Amino acid sequence: MANIIVKIVLLTFLLSGCVTSGSFCKIAKPIRLTDQTVDQLTDREVEQALSHNLKGQKLCGWRP
Repeated sequence: MANIIVKIVLLTFLLSGCVTSGSFCKIAKPIRLTDQTVDQLTDREVEQALSHNLKGQKLCGWRP
């Protein structure tokens, strides 16, 4: 179930990349994963979520 949610979130981010207005900080939100969810994800999915959150920290001042 969590795997599907993460895939939907990642797909949403990919599709929102086609939008020409707005900034990353206005449209993106941190991806919060529990330890149990991380255990069910592939390494690639965890890397994508981490990359997204690191970008948000750098550009938007998100805190872990």
